[in-house]
Amino acid sequence: MRLARRQFMQLAGATVTTSTFTGLASALDYPVQPIRWTIGFPPGAAGDVQMRIMGRWLSERLGRPVVIENKPGAGSNIAVQAVINLPADGHTLFFVSPANAINATLYENLAFNFLRDIAAVAGLVKSPLVMEVHPSVPAKTVAEFIAYAKANPGRINMASGGVGTTSHLAGELFKAMSDVNLVHVPYRGAAPALTDLIGGQVQVTFDVVAGSRAHIAAGRLRALAVTTPARLEIMPDLPTVGEAVPGYEVSGWSGVGVRVGTPREIIERLNREINAGLADPAVRARLADVATTPIFFTPDEFGAYMASEVEKWGKVVRVSGIRPE
Repeated sequence: MRLARRQFMQLAGATVTTSTFTGLASALDYPVQPIRWTIGFPPGAAGDVQMRIMGRWLSERLGRPVVIENKPGAGSNIAVQAVINLPADGHTLFFVSPANAINATLYENLAFNFLRDIAAVAGLVKSPLVMEVHPSVPAKTVAEFIAYAKANPGRINMASGGVGTTSHLAGELFKAMSDVNLVHVPYRGAAPALTDLIGGQVQVTFDVVAGSRAHIAAGRLRALAVTTPARLEIMPDLPTVGEAVPGYEVSGWSGVGVRVGTPREIIERLNREINAGLADPAVRARLADVATTPIFFTPDEFGAYMASEVEKWGKVVRVSGIRPE
């Protein structure tokens, strides 16, 4: 009996040691195949452009192709589900965005828990938003717009890229903090929302600077303010919304995640390579061209940031009472 027990313990120890060694070896060999990077938005979207810039860098650094996989639908929830259904071996990355932080509260019966099932790897960029109106709106400042909206409650249409999008929640936060009544008009994406704003069918929206800068410069839209805490270098004369509505701040942001259970060594390597790319002058220049700025996080820091965004937008979702389409 003692011999049998001793043999069992030796075999068990060998199994643990072999398993640990195999996991370490796979992390050291990583990557051994092409890397799939999944995003919950269609080709050409702002996040898709960011991924293609960083994807080229990662491909060169890791020595394997980085294949962008677009899985739009359900506010990025379809893409999350696809990632967590695949092996936790670092060969499938996920493009993390505010949509995921918003959806954690917006959708009541998700088959996954975003913070539990997606491990943070690294940040990518922040994308400023701009509050803009059709030129027919008489307001030229945020304060004037608030006064105009209060004089016309329920008569001003606020466009967004869809229910639960960053542009929608930016508007809902503005409504709550400035105590104005705007009618939300959701579209299937930012492009059709801008088309109708330019056409005068809607009066105001919150859009990423990269998407609206050319329309503002051409006079097709009037920018009132940026949503960031400080003024932007590329639009230095434009005030912040917070200058008129103290405490207001919204930024688009993005980052990289993987399925929980991915070896820490792989997460750390991806973090190093991504942060190196964000520090590279050529990559930074390409990101600046699309009006974004790099954000540098350790995996733990990005995880904490993701959690803080879930908390922030959860409050807005609950206060506004919005529901998914």
